[in-house]
Amino acid sequence: MQLRPLGRSGLMVPPIVFGANVFGWTADRATSFRLLDGLRDAGFTAIDTADRYSAWVPGHQGGESETVIGEWLAARPGARAGTIIATKVGMEMGGGEKGLSRAWILRAADASLKRLGTDRIDFYQAHIDDPTVPLEETLGAFQTLIEAGKVRAIGASNYTAPRLAEALAVSAKHNLPRFEALQPLYNLMERPAFEADLQAACTANGLGVIPYYALAAGFLSGKYRSEADLGQSPRGGGVKKYLNEKGHRVLAALDGAAAELGATQAQVAIAWMIAKPAITAPIASASRIEQLGPLLGAADLVLPAAIMAALDAASA
Repeated sequence: MQLRPLGRSGLMVPPIVFGANVFGWTADRATSFRLLDGLRDAGFTAIDTADRYSAWVPGHQGGESETVIGEWLAARPGARAGTIIATKVGMEMGGGEKGLSRAWILRAADASLKRLGTDRIDFYQAHIDDPTVPLEETLGAFQTLIEAGKVRAIGASNYTAPRLAEALAVSAKHNLPRFEALQPLYNLMERPAFEADLQAACTANGLGVIPYYALAAGFLSGKYRSEADLGQSPRGGGVKKYLNEKGHRVLAALDGAAAELGATQAQVAIAWMIAKPAITAPIASASRIEQLGPLLGAADLVLPAAIMAALDAASA
């Protein structure tokens, strides 16, 4: 498996980054350990999480995903050296604290490190833009963490193209660390926001791109065909908006490609993203161990030009 550079960070990641938002939520501790073992054994060494995961669950405070990862690392001597841990800061935690102020970033980073049971975060990301805090303050806080050896490189998630450009300009002007990758919403159902401006900005500045919701909250797996299907999982309600003309057109294109290639719809959807020149590695997750092998199989699936074109057309 060929690893890919994550921007200019010096980090190398596999063509699929595993989304750990499921840990401690739809995947319990035991299942999460099996998933992490399977990822390690298959060589998919990049794990994306956030301090917020999974504060939205009743009774949770945030940090549950990081805690599971930390417990797994403690139970698997030697696993840390081969694992790229990406986490995020900025969204509201269960206690109500949020944002990208210097004080909060420094406290949140230490809390994440404690939960993860490690002395460094490989890739630390601003989870969402905070326009109430000067970019120089935010980037300065990240610089402090990098200089202390607590963080290796930084990235941004959910930034608009103008704010991303502004952040890069501030980094250059004040000799501060720059965002080395963007984590946007992007998949076959969600193309315009990234392709309109962000894609060009990332390409021009040599930024990596690790999109989240690669399967559009599971819609692109093909298991949601009508409103009657929405109750199949806790995430079903999030795909109702895709049950429209475009959604059915995309599913039809995925069905055809999957049948032709002997693959699953999910594999085709992820392979489409992997093949896009601007994309470093899509983020995708599984909540059951039997889903993991098929998910990772997308990394080996090569889509013919005709199928790429058909998917492009169906999702336009």
